[in-house]
Amino acid sequence: MRPTGHTAIDAAPQVVAEWINLLCDDLEWDEKGRAYLLLSETLQAIRDYLGVDEAADLAAQLPLIIRGIYYTGWDPSKTPVRPRNKADFLKRVSEKFRKRPLENPEAAVVAVFDLLRRKVSMGEIEQVSNAMRGPLRELWR
Repeated sequence: MRPTGHTAIDAAPQVVAEWINLLCDDLEWDEKGRAYLLLSETLQAIRDYLGVDEAADLAAQLPLIIRGIYYTGWDPSKTPVRPRNKADFLKRVSEKFRKRPLENPEAAVVAVFDLLRRKVSMGEIEQVSNAMRGPLRELWR
């Protein structure tokens, strides 16, 4: 792909690769496809657990392609989902790992939350975590 001269567009593939590599490092995984699946499923679960305004606020801080992953398949009329508890969140993320289930879904989700804390403003992370229910909020450590 030829450079466009627009930094966000030109750097977008490298940003996705960086996020996936960081997630692989954090989880000690060598399967980038698996890390991508975890990232996308966790981002979309977060999005669906938030109200529309808070979901959009978080999206505004995500890099271009990560934002596209976040918004994929979104139906704002069905958010926030009910119930919104920790067990349902972990189950939703885990369901996509049918061939090789996650050994520790909570640790995997926490790794994505930690990645977001490194890449998104602390103020936004506080708003997102405060919008979550108690036990799920605790995963944002």
